Amino acid sequence: MKPLVLASSLLAFLLLNGCSEEKKAEVPAPYALTEEAMGRYCGMNVLEHAGPKGQIILEQIPEPIWFSTARDALAFTMLPEEPKDIAAIYVSDMAKAPNWDAPGAENWVDARKAFFVIGSSARGGMGSEETVPFSTEAAAKEFAQKNGGRIVRFNEVPQDYVLGNGTDEKGQNNG
Repeated sequence: MKPLVLASSLLAFLLLNGCSEEKKAEVPAPYALTEEAMGRYCGMNVLEHAGPKGQIILEQIPEPIWFSTARDALAFTMLPEEPKDIAAIYVSDMAKAPNWDAPGAENWVDARKAFFVIGSSARGGMGSEETVPFSTEAAAKEFAQKNGGRIVRFNEVPQDYVLGNGTDEKGQNNG
């Protein structure tokens, strides 16, 4: 009897653990940018703005929230009034972008894995300072050498830079 109970317990554990692992692994894929994409904060067509774009997919909503800039996508994650049930955050991979004015419709990188250049001379949509995302550190370094700025990871982007006037928490102007 004991071997049967032990085997049943082990099977139940494996099944439950397998389900939770499957659920964690289910990160939604990015959506292709289309002409119908409207920016969350500006209400304008995302394609009307130069520079990297962003999209956030919430756990309970199966369509992306679009952002005219990568910086706006990061702002969404920092603002207390925005939903926190984020399933995925994608930003334009500028390492694979055709050019600044047309950053591409399908070259997305997970924002949590990206290398961001902040404080560069490059300006995003509406002329704002930008968090310029890259899938590789080498591409970010090359961009920073040409345009200035410094490289940070997702969790290192200063909140003051994203939500403020481009000055980080140390009072350094990053623009």
